[in-house]
Amino acid sequence: MTKQYFPTPITWELANQKKSTVRKNIIVGVLALQGDFLEHIQTLERLGITAKQVKLPEDLENIQGLIMPGGESTTMANLLDTFGLREPLAQKIQEGMPVWGTCAGMILLAKKLIQERPIPLGVMDITVNRNAFGRQLDSFEVDLTIKYLDKPLHATFIRAPLVTEVGKDVEILSKLEDGTIVAVKQNNMLGTSFHPELTSDTRFHEYFLSLIQK
Repeated sequence: MTKQYFPTPITWELANQKKSTVRKNIIVGVLALQGDFLEHIQTLERLGITAKQVKLPEDLENIQGLIMPGGESTTMANLLDTFGLREPLAQKIQEGMPVWGTCAGMILLAKKLIQERPIPLGVMDITVNRNAFGRQLDSFEVDLTIKYLDKPLHATFIRAPLVTEVGKDVEILSKLEDGTIVAVKQNNMLGTSFHPELTSDTRFHEYFLSLIQK
């Protein structure tokens, strides 16, 4: 993230007011069927963003972007079908709505999974291996260098998936030291294996907001 410098306190204040005004006009949906959606909502609210829980197809209206949180991907996929969200959600994403999937959310965005279940939305040209890092006891934390962020992000991995293949239009944003892909972007879609919402660092959420503002 590039730092901006302003010559006087008055200019700085006006810039912050402008930024705040822009953010007040943004409503970000958070898929709230299962998982750690409350942590994403709390992070957005700290940034001055109106967050809206998405549980039904009509909740997709009047939002400028959507976060799909971590959780249990099979349960989340089943609930997408139960509440009739699968087709309208996929359509919104294909029409260009910015979306960010963390952990299980990234699994659901994928075009293909190594495993047979769950059935993903198939909108992002990536292949994902779910629970690739093992059980919850095998969770870990690491400082990650991420494209578009000014310094490393302390990332939390919990029963995390990994991206095994990417399509030609997919941009790799971050890898572990061994080359494992853990953050990707394709047009209006973001996917991360880790959980930025579980730390006090809001920079990845701010990066997602910058995609919405564009």
